[in-house]
Amino acid sequence: MEDYKSEILNKICYTALVYDRINKKLNTQLEKDEIEKMIYEIIEGTDTKKFQKTGKNIYITNNYRNVRLTINSYTNRIITADRLNKKTRK
Repeated sequence: MEDYKSEILNKICYTALVYDRINKKLNTQLEKDEIEKMIYEIIEGTDTKKFQKTGKNIYITNNYRNVRLTINSYTNRIITADRLNKKTRK
């Protein structure tokens, strides 16, 4: 399996619109530098087994932070961040 984690951490980039999208999807009001720090920490703290490449995107699922990141595998550009649905345990 390829080492997506180190490549993404070294080359991650952002578009101007993605900051607003992340704040909206995660229901936060973070500044650009806070978002970049949060994304870096999520990627760094996620086990490589939770990196899944499907088509042109890499999905990074961090259950501890309850977040899934979507990153373009060709450009290493973050596309979005989504909250995971919490399942009710019986």
